[in-house]
Amino acid sequence: MAERKPFLLRLDPRIYDALQQWAAADLRSLNAQIEFVLREALAGSGRLPRSVSAPLDPPGPKPRKPSGG
Repeated sequence: MAERKPFLLRLDPRIYDALQQWAAADLRSLNAQIEFVLREALAGSGRLPRSVSAPLDPPGPKPRKPSGG
């Protein structure tokens, strides 16, 4: 796994709480949720470096593909 850079992040308590609830709903840690949101924002704006993988799929059931039959 790639090296991680630790840093201090100051957040409004309401944003922190909202991210924490979202992370819990998606079965992620708060840190993983923040990274997920940042990756999605970077990919959506076309600023995600090629050396960084695309956003991870959110957990949960995947849509079923229609069966040919």
